[in-house]
Amino acid sequence: MTNQIERVPTVEEASRVAGQVLDEVERAVVGKRQALSLVLAALLAKGHVLLEDFPGLGKTLAARSFAQALGLDFRRAQFTPDLLPADLTGSFLYDQRRGEFQFRRGPLFTGLLLADEINRTPPKTQSALLEAMQERQVTVEGETFRLPEPFHVLATANPIEYEGTYPLPEAQLDRFLLRVGFGYPTASEEYDVIARRLDRRREEVVLDRVTDAVGLAGLQAAVETVRVDPSVGEYCVALAAATREHAEVLTGSSPRGSLALVLTARAFAVLRGRDYVVPEDVKSVARSVLAHRITVRPELWMTEASGRRVVDEVLAAVPTPPTLEGAVGGPLGGPVEGASY
Repeated sequence: MTNQIERVPTVEEASRVAGQVLDEVERAVVGKRQALSLVLAALLAKGHVLLEDFPGLGKTLAARSFAQALGLDFRRAQFTPDLLPADLTGSFLYDQRRGEFQFRRGPLFTGLLLADEINRTPPKTQSALLEAMQERQVTVEGETFRLPEPFHVLATANPIEYEGTYPLPEAQLDRFLLRVGFGYPTASEEYDVIARRLDRRREEVVLDRVTDAVGLAGLQAAVETVRVDPSVGEYCVALAAATREHAEVLTGSSPRGSLALVLTARAFAVLRGRDYVVPEDVKSVARSVLAHRITVRPELWMTEASGRRVVDEVLAAVPTPPTLEGAVGGPLGGPVEGASY
């Protein structure tokens, strides 16, 4: 099923709707505007997100909140060691009244899927999710079924609990456009969570719908109109290539990483209300885009070496393109409000 867009919104209109979505999600997830902006940028870039952080920091709440604010069908799949591929894709069941097999769709047939604790399920089930993420389809008994559009996966993983888990292979990590962590809130933010819970007198948070599946498709179409100067594209290529040459790296980012930088930076520019990408957009998303695509040398596991540190060093070493003059408006450079480098 494809959502028909009557008119592609302007970048200004898309930025306004995206801001409303973030405002609505922040009613539930307190004080994580930057991380939520990254998640929304990935959705606008038609990508999937791996939410990797400690338990109780709002990963599941964020996924459910985005589904409500974006007006998407939402399904949650709890990944466990006994989960089978058919539990995700669905399967053929025999209908005695009709005397034939009918396909019963699994939770993958939705707008936004929360793959909870994705690293707790065996590789065979992970591979079923991999096809859905990459091809937007599932294959059951040799028959292929298209998934609805838009289709996005927000997967969660616990970075410290390894017993009974199946680490995601590099090929599947590479399919996630971003890896995002929320981190612990400040004391004031944590109290705000408590105060809001006491004020609403119930556990669940019900958010207003800002747009719907067709509206999200329109936002994604608006992102496709964002201009990327060749110098910015070359900067993304240089950053990805530099990760492959770093002394601490076993395998660096693939070309999919440089493409992901460009795609995510375009969506991030829309969130900032611009129809062009500046190098600071790239810097704002680089850690979340590249760090999980880097494998550090195994002999360095006792050191502070990590994909994130490699990206930080690459950002400091690769020359930033000079400020450009836009065809319309002022300079295409300068700081990006709210960006963290």
